[in-house]
Amino acid sequence: MTDGPLETVLRRDRWIVGGVMGIIVALAWAYVLWLARDMDMGGMDMTGFRMIPAGIGIMLPAGEPWRAIEFAYVLLMWAVMMIGMMAPSAAPMILMYARVGRQGKAQRKPFAATGWFAAGYLLAWGGFSLAATLLQWVIERAALLDSRMTIASNLLGGIVLIAAGVYQWTPLKDVCLAQCQSPFLFLMRNGGFRNDLRGCLLLGLRHGGYCVGCCWVLMALLFVGGVMNVLWIALLALLVLLEKLTPVGRWIARAAGIACVAAGAWLVSLPQ
Repeated sequence: MTDGPLETVLRRDRWIVGGVMGIIVALAWAYVLWLARDMDMGGMDMTGFRMIPAGIGIMLPAGEPWRAIEFAYVLLMWAVMMIGMMAPSAAPMILMYARVGRQGKAQRKPFAATGWFAAGYLLAWGGFSLAATLLQWVIERAALLDSRMTIASNLLGGIVLIAAGVYQWTPLKDVCLAQCQSPFLFLMRNGGFRNDLRGCLLLGLRHGGYCVGCCWVLMALLFVGGVMNVLWIALLALLVLLEKLTPVGRWIARAAGIACVAAGAWLVSLPQ
C-alpha cells in the first residue's frame, strides 16, 4: 500500500525539521568541545588565573573584575550549551508542532511557524542562560569557583546537590515534566497550532518555560561537576533525554534525586 500525498509531505517535513535541528545541535556541541579544549590549556597550572570561554586562549588574573566582553563570552557559552543539551529532548515537541500545522491547517509552508515556535523555546533557555551567567559571576566574585568553572567549596557543592535532589521530588517538577513528556497534549491544552508569528513565539516560550522549570536544577549541577566538563555535560543531557522521552521518566527523575542527595551528603561530610 503506497502512502498518500499527505503522508509523503509529512515525512518530508519530518526530515527537513529533524535535519535542521540535527545540524544546529551538532554545531552547538562542536562549539562546546572547542571551548572545553581551549579551557584545558594542555593541563597547565591555572592557579591565580581564570580562563575566558572564548576559544582563543584568553586568561585574566583571578582577582580582576569581569569586563563586558567576558560577560558576553560567558553568556554565549551558556546559551550555546543549552541549545546542545536541550534541543534533542525538545525535538519531539517541535516535530509534533510541524505535523499538527500541516494536518490541521493544511499549511503549504509550516516551517516558518515551526521556526518561530522553536525560537520561543530557545528564548526561554536564553533567559536561563542570562541567569546562569549572573550566578557564575556572583560565585566567581565570592572566590568559590576555580579556573575550570567548578565550585571549589565541598560544602556549597554538597548543598547544591542536595537541593537538586530534593527538587526532583517536588510537585513543580512533576507538573513541568508532564508538560514536556506529552507534546500533543501540551498543544491541545494550549490552543493548538498558531498561524501568527506572535502566537507561535509565545507558545514556544511557554513550552520552553515548562522545560526550564523541569530542568533548571539539573543545569545548576554543571557548577558542581564543571561547567566545561564535557563528560558531565553529556551525562546531564542524557538524563534530561531519559526523563522526557521514556515511559519511566518520572521514576528516573526520582532516582536521580536520591543519588544527588546521597552524593551531596557525602560531599558535605568531607573536610572543608
